[in-house]
Amino acid sequence: MELRLLKYFIEAANELSITRAAQRLHITQPSLSRQLGTLEREIGRKLYVRESYGIRLTQDGILFRKRAQEIIDLEAKTLQEFSQTDKQIITGTVYIGAGETAGVKHIGKILRELRSEYPAINYRMISGDFEDIAEKLGKGLIDFGLFVGKVSLRDYNIITLPYTDTWGVIVKNDDPLTELEYITPDNLRDKELLFSHQAQTQGEFSEWLGFRSDELNITGTHNLAYNASVMVREGLGVLITIDGIISTGSESGLKFIPLMPEMKAELILAWKKEAILSKAAQKFLQDLRKSLQPSQEA
Repeated sequence: MELRLLKYFIEAANELSITRAAQRLHITQPSLSRQLGTLEREIGRKLYVRESYGIRLTQDGILFRKRAQEIIDLEAKTLQEFSQTDKQIITGTVYIGAGETAGVKHIGKILRELRSEYPAINYRMISGDFEDIAEKLGKGLIDFGLFVGKVSLRDYNIITLPYTDTWGVIVKNDDPLTELEYITPDNLRDKELLFSHQAQTQGEFSEWLGFRSDELNITGTHNLAYNASVMVREGLGVLITIDGIISTGSESGLKFIPLMPEMKAELILAWKKEAILSKAAQKFLQDLRKSLQPSQEA
């Protein structure tokens, strides 16, 4: 299976049009159609169907696009790691996956100092929930994963960062909950709630709740807290989230209220034990370790 064919398929899948994809790839439409036909024959699956307005991906096509993108990303990461020619100059990209947390500022501080010393080092931040980040870390698509709360990270090296997240709710300023200093489980029983996948999978939240989560009225779920905060402004519910990732200033129309009993979550940076890190990633890890006083490495 040629990488060229994977790139052609990704372009067609993104455009949902063979004609537009061919134009972007600077090849003819018949040529692209033949190439995609070759790809389908190689894997033995139908990846798309033609429709009057373009193409529609099949279920196999949706999965194949994801896998093809992972292969292309890994190719780019590998080429970048081996492209360094001057051994005295550290270049490259540090790949970091992270859940939503205000604690990512600690990572930002390390990256800022790293780039001030080595301007040729870049970074790529990838957001996602635990499953997204763990999958990419396991496949070698990222160097490090930043995880929030209690997570199982066997076969990984970990560093616990000197920062904890505080869980609470975000409500509109006209919500009766704004009269409360803290939120208890009973305060949430009759509320329409917006949950992140991160919150739903947190063992700490289930323990804090004290009763089955299916007794709650969860009306919406999300991956990005910003989008969910827009839903809160539209009166669609109460957002369960971490403090500091959504602006709740006087002009926001929103208020953050912490949970009681207080619920905190640790931040853990992880990387594969057997991973061979690029020089840029090694330097990032070295600087991170130096920043921890005393060291919190596990």
